[in-house]
Amino acid sequence: MVPSWLWLLCISVPQALPEAQPAELSVEIPENYGGNFPLYLTKLLLPREGAEGQIMLSGDSGKAAQGPFAMDPDSGFLLVTRALDREEQAEYQLQVTLETQDRRVLWGPQPVLVRVKDENDQASGHQAIATVEVSIIESTWVPLEPIHLAENLKVLYPHHIAQVHWSGVDVHYRLESHPLGPFDVDAEGNLYVTRELDTEAQAEYVLQVWAQNSRGEDYAAPLELHVLVMDENDNVPVCPPRGPAVSIPELSPPGTEVTRLSAEDADAPGSPNSHIVYQLLNPESEDGVEGRAFQVDSTSGSVTLGALPLQAGQNILLLVLAMDLAGAEGGFSSTCEVEVEVTDINDHAPEFTTSQIGPISLPEDVEPGTLVAMLTATDADLEPAFRLMDFAIERGDMDGTFDLDWEPDSGHVGLRLCKNLSYEAAPSHKVVVVVRSVAELVGPGPGPGATATVTVLVERVMPPPKLDQERYEASVPISAPAGSLLLTIQPSDPISRSLRFSLVNDSEGWLCIEKVSGEVHTAQSLQGTQPGDTYTVLVEAQDTDEPRLSTSVPLVIHFLKAPPAPALTPAPVPSRYLCTPRQDHGVIVSGPSKDSDLASGHGPYSFALGPNPTVQRDWRLQTLNGSHAYLTLALHWVEPREHIIPVVVSHNAQMWQLLVRVIVCRCNVEGQCMRKVGRMKGMPTKLSAVGILVGTLVAIGIFLILIFTHWTLSRKKDLNQPADSVPLKATV
Repeated sequence: MVPSWLWLLCISVPQALPEAQPAELSVEIPENYGGNFPLYLTKLLLPREGAEGQIMLSGDSGKAAQGPFAMDPDSGFLLVTRALDREEQAEYQLQVTLETQDRRVLWGPQPVLVRVKDENDQASGHQAIATVEVSIIESTWVPLEPIHLAENLKVLYPHHIAQVHWSGVDVHYRLESHPLGPFDVDAEGNLYVTRELDTEAQAEYVLQVWAQNSRGEDYAAPLELHVLVMDENDNVPVCPPRGPAVSIPELSPPGTEVTRLSAEDADAPGSPNSHIVYQLLNPESEDGVEGRAFQVDSTSGSVTLGALPLQAGQNILLLVLAMDLAGAEGGFSSTCEVEVEVTDINDHAPEFTTSQIGPISLPEDVEPGTLVAMLTATDADLEPAFRLMDFAIERGDMDGTFDLDWEPDSGHVGLRLCKNLSYEAAPSHKVVVVVRSVAELVGPGPGPGATATVTVLVERVMPPPKLDQERYEASVPISAPAGSLLLTIQPSDPISRSLRFSLVNDSEGWLCIEKVSGEVHTAQSLQGTQPGDTYTVLVEAQDTDEPRLSTSVPLVIHFLKAPPAPALTPAPVPSRYLCTPRQDHGVIVSGPSKDSDLASGHGPYSFALGPNPTVQRDWRLQTLNGSHAYLTLALHWVEPREHIIPVVVSHNAQMWQLLVRVIVCRCNVEGQCMRKVGRMKGMPTKLSAVGILVGTLVAIGIFLILIFTHWTLSRKKDLNQPADSVPLKATV
């Protein structure tokens, strides 16, 4: 049996980075170990969700390990089940994986190299992470290395952890623990732990084992053992509290530090369980855009600006993941929040919304102080102090005809007229207005400033038109028909300019005016007026070439008493015919042919329909000239018959009435009138013709009935006579 002080257990814990393959673990065990089995070698950092899978242990060829090794599924410890011999095999290459039932790997593979130490070997003391020191208390004691126990180990208690031995003497053992801990030793020197250990309660225990004889006397000084409780990763990293927003100026260079995170882990300091690394969760890089706006150092937690530029006014909430176990699987993590506010700088020059305005037409007599144009400029900066603008007239106003007017905190500037305009001096102006930022720009040079050009055209002022009178008056009898001429409006200078006339405020619609000639007529009969009443309208005259130039004068109409009815009854007008439905032709009506005034050339005549409402509804009379009028149908359909239409003819104070005889008839496709034909003498009427036809048919029927009855009776009589009474037919 090899003495137990020869064995040495070294644990190497890899410092793995996130997303890297697990580093190889190296474990040494002395050959021919004489202690109790199973012997716990090292604990693997399995993920907490390991309960969902199955721990698989394989050897060099990937097959299931057939050697003396096994895995404790509850604690994650690698253990050996029997003593090893270096001459048989000096090294064992193992792999540990966590797999699902369908052979899908959840964690690993974790390579583990187990070396079998020769019994004459001594501890090297320079393993990957853990350094083992040998402390011999007494030469008569078999020394033991410090015992490492996992925190919260899930095994059956009491659990064997070591064996002490007083060389060469059969003794009994007694145990003392400083501080008092859950340890015990039996008479054979087997050392046990009786319950789970917790690093937060006690991380290290000092045990003293006394060797006694049968009388209870101590042989020598006790053997001092150190029990170290290995920390279990059961504490979540704690992020620093979220503070106020961190202000970062716009256009800050990449690499500028925003903040530095320092998360804390309550696990054992310096252990992998408290080794925290950082990872930036958001904002993610945009599709098609290279680089990110922020970066984080995984070790120090320093958050810096990336290559992607930031925009002023952005409020960004950064999420940084703090992970213990150096980011390896199975560790805990917390999300730290950092609020970043991108502050504005004056890096945008103001610009006009429109660079060209006009042309704007102004008459040369416009008053100074008139607003010519309103210009608007915008600034993309967000800070109000950076949006203040200064305006100036850069060129185009040598004599100070124009000036600018604006509010300090407004982007609107008004161009106003300061002096009188003159068409002869300058028919047009091009005023260039420049805008600049009041605050100094940051970044590229300020440049010449944005400009806007306002084009102003000066219009020559012409006097408004003038009429030959400042007030017009006319008298008309209340019985005057529609179309009666009242007066003619004329310009004072009819040769130099032409005018276009119109009536304003003709509320009753009694008057109308010719646009070119200025003749004022009655538009309808003057019903409802009384003699002595007056009616006032405005006559507006506009310049034909310059419609904006106009003038207006009042026109006062005096209503007179109607003259007595005319004594002269003219001869009826020869009859004419018109087609219904209405076609495109009418009847020419002329004035009285026996009138001495007309024969001598005096005129003109006015024509109007008689006051009968039915006549005015069915017929339309249009004046052709001073002596003739044109009579047509006003409706599409008028009853076909002969119509007598009264037409009133007036001249000065005289009036006549013509009776126009018109025959309305249906017409064929050629427009010829189809007259209704009367009944000829001696010709029967329709009723008599029908009676004669019916009587004739009745007489024929009676005659046929008599013949048929006679034939029937004769045949019946012949059938009733005897055969011998039938006369013999003569043979021819």
